[in-house]
Amino acid sequence: MNHTNFFKQLISGNCLKPLAGMLLTSLALIGPVFASGELRLPVVGEVSLVLGKAYIEKADGARELITVGASVNVNDRIETGTNGHVHIRFVDQALVSLRPSSQLEILRYDYSPEAPENSVVKLNLVEGITRAISGKAAKAARENFRMDTPIAAIGVRGTDFVVSANPDGVRALVNEGAIIIAPYSAECLVAAFGPCSQDALELAGGANQIVQVSADTHEALLLSLASPVMSEVALESAVIAPVASSETKKKDEGLYTESVTSKAVAQAFAVAKGGPQVTPAPPAIQVPAEFTPDVPVGAASLTNRHLVWGRWNNDNASLERITVPIEIAKAGDRKVTVVNENNKYFLYRTENGPNEVKPGLGTLGFNLTQAQAVYKANGQSQLMNITSGILNIDFDGNQFSTNLQMNHAATGNVEFRDGGRIWAGGYFYSRGDTQAMAGAVSLDGTEAAYFFEKTLQTGAIEGLTLWGVKP
Repeated sequence: MNHTNFFKQLISGNCLKPLAGMLLTSLALIGPVFASGELRLPVVGEVSLVLGKAYIEKADGARELITVGASVNVNDRIETGTNGHVHIRFVDQALVSLRPSSQLEILRYDYSPEAPENSVVKLNLVEGITRAISGKAAKAARENFRMDTPIAAIGVRGTDFVVSANPDGVRALVNEGAIIIAPYSAECLVAAFGPCSQDALELAGGANQIVQVSADTHEALLLSLASPVMSEVALESAVIAPVASSETKKKDEGLYTESVTSKAVAQAFAVAKGGPQVTPAPPAIQVPAEFTPDVPVGAASLTNRHLVWGRWNNDNASLERITVPIEIAKAGDRKVTVVNENNKYFLYRTENGPNEVKPGLGTLGFNLTQAQAVYKANGQSQLMNITSGILNIDFDGNQFSTNLQMNHAATGNVEFRDGGRIWAGGYFYSRGDTQAMAGAVSLDGTEAAYFFEKTLQTGAIEGLTLWGVKP
């Protein structure tokens, strides 16, 4: 007798209907339901936000673009493109944010409001970066929660955490609660559920550390964050940098700032449910305004600068106007102070003495000297016009404020306005639901620079600035 006929016969008797209902519910929790002879996997979540391109691959191999409101089932694989972000709200109110170029599989999601202590959750981060905020299932049955990665298993203790994973290694940071991470071994099997105890490390929020498992050593290590300001950015904003491979270990330093949309997993944007979001292709490139050089800056112009933007590679080199290769940027006594999340841009600063800003600077205003901003939409990148800028820093009150005006034919006029705290060592940063920035001041207070991002409904803006103190 097949499953369908069995349940039809069971339900045919009125006295057995309640029992049948309970059995159907239990079956939905432990695996697939057969209805009308077809396999139907349980719905365990819903897509609450989509930016850029992302896809969902079903258990039967069907692959389609993700839209807001789409159902997420057990055995689904979520895949984001290079500009894709996806937020998922699960049935137990857990939240997961998937960053660009990432893949996440929903291997199991058993949850019943009537018996949350019997929950079993297993996710698999194939690659990329994700942020997860535990729901009722993980909180009630944390011994049955696991996130798999290519080389390590992660368990939780009622947690908000971020994971970056690829075949070279895994890094994790905890915003709240704690995680337990362990490399796979004979005692920590991929097929198992819950956290592993063999060779495991526990990391709690507020520890000013990240945990790393490297494919080379295959052991979990605790690493201290580079500086107090880096710790504050990380712990407040769920910042994490990609794991450094053997070719990129030299990049593993400085202050990292993650793309703005990951924080919005806790309060998704007010995006209307409906059809797919259509992003128009940007028009022809605009002529840069006076703050964006017509040609890229050269090494000769950097001789007397304290702050210099370096770039790791030459992707879209034609759009790079105020950056130089890293080997040029770090010449002399310059050291890395700020690095954006994808390791693309590095802010180098002259540091030939104590890493402290000159005392007694008071309140200073800065003039925008050079800048570049790129509008990204539909897989294309175009330079924007930057028309004006303001930056004021109160060193006594440890506060800063800034404003940038820019435009593009596809966006019209766009304003970037932000402010916040400036930290010891001259670092400053801020973060909101749709924008983020991080920068630094030269130690003598004569220069400033920051990286910024802003998410629009039609795309995103990424930019760099350089400032000089007003006379």
